[in-house]
Amino acid sequence: MHSDLTQNQQRVLDYIAGYVAEHSQAPSLREIAEALSLRSHSSAQDYVEALVRKGALERLPQHRGLRLAGAGQARQRANARPALRELPLVGRVAAGTPILADSNIETSYAIDAALFRPRADFLLRVVGLSMRDAGILDGDLIAVHRTPDADDGRIVVARLDDEITVKRLQRRHDRLLLLSENPDFAPIEVDPRRTNAFAIEGLYVGVIRQG
Repeated sequence: MHSDLTQNQQRVLDYIAGYVAEHSQAPSLREIAEALSLRSHSSAQDYVEALVRKGALERLPQHRGLRLAGAGQARQRANARPALRELPLVGRVAAGTPILADSNIETSYAIDAALFRPRADFLLRVVGLSMRDAGILDGDLIAVHRTPDADDGRIVVARLDDEITVKRLQRRHDRLLLLSENPDFAPIEVDPRRTNAFAIEGLYVGVIRQG
């Protein structure tokens, strides 16, 4: 326990640490507020800001960019050059083509390999505002870990009838739902019998917002 933290600050820090250990990314302010029964997102933000000021948390540039203090500090003090990984940027995906087909790749970016956990395998350009309330906006580049599987509740990149979409996955008994993070968009129900019409292409692991 950090001796200079209040009881509530330590409670928030412990929740963030547990969430990161389970999900490999930090929780959103909404998730912190809901899990700890805080009054509002603003209350969660106040706690996070206090933890950053006191050195218990560090900020990273991407969405959900929080980590426990101490990780990577030695490298930063030594001004070591980060290990870079070339990530292809996927734009519009042509029907019937693999998501990483050359025809779908716009360019590539050299990204610090330590920014995302699990590792990012490619970037995808977001179109639309269906994931607005998760902090994913039109024009953002999201980092994606390529995998055909995902746990319930995770944000995924999915192929649905040859369209690529970014949604939160929800499993309900014998069916799947793809949920938006914007009340203006209705859930999409996936018929599990149409196995050739749906596939998970990857797991969302972070966002890069271009200036």
